[in-house]
Amino acid sequence: MLGEMLNKVRETTPLVHNITNYVTVNDVANVLLACGGSPIMSDEPQDVEDITSICGGLNINIGTLNIRSIEGMKLAGKKAAELGHAILLDPVGAGASALRTNTAVSLMEEIPFSVIRGNISEIKTLASGSGTTKGVDADVADAVTEENLDEAVAFAKAFAEKANCVVAITGAIDLVSDGKSCYVIRNGRPEMGKITGTGCQLSGMMTAYITANPEHMLEAAAAAVCVMGLAGEIGFSRMQDGDGNSTYRNRIIDAIYNMDAKTLEEGAKYELR
Repeated sequence: MLGEMLNKVRETTPLVHNITNYVTVNDVANVLLACGGSPIMSDEPQDVEDITSICGGLNINIGTLNIRSIEGMKLAGKKAAELGHAILLDPVGAGASALRTNTAVSLMEEIPFSVIRGNISEIKTLASGSGTTKGVDADVADAVTEENLDEAVAFAKAFAEKANCVVAITGAIDLVSDGKSCYVIRNGRPEMGKITGTGCQLSGMMTAYITANPEHMLEAAAAAVCVMGLAGEIGFSRMQDGDGNSTYRNRIIDAIYNMDAKTLEEGAKYELR
């Protein structure tokens, strides 16, 4: 099933409008191209409605907010919703500042998101309106572990049902839920945390997956998570003496570019709860 999600992206080349942060915008574009999608970047309020109208999906990432981009996010989100497009929210750093938290909550209230993807602290912040996010990294106390997995799965399901969308909580163990079922995914490498923006890249790629597979939002989101984690494993296995995090970033993107359905099906490590 996950391989079918990948093939559909390759077959349809979904055009994705990204309002993302300027730290990772280039990598997001490259990952979208690598997975088989096509990226457009625009956050100018006078431009976003036209741009999102010609796309199939919208990726909103709040990593580097300003008043102009917030206006662009809301205009694009409402236009995308009007057109029935797939829409993803990446609430980067929600809980780290009032502006980030309030913006994420406001976006949720005004835009019907198809998927919300973040780390556990960011998602807990959206669920409660406050949190202890440290920068853009998950608070260690909130990490999903084997010991608290049952509680975390229950939380993911409850929040997905409340938000009426698919929720993807990413970390050492990834959870993807639509409120009824939950994929528990164990792909990836801890070294991926040494690269800025693997989460942002995943959000861009996930938007392509849900755009290409509108009838299978849960499976598409889970497939994207598995692709990114598996690419991290493949990329790390190809590291050589003298390579560092810059090379690792490129090897991950290359692994996504070369990923096929068979590799994904054989390498995906998940259970459905």
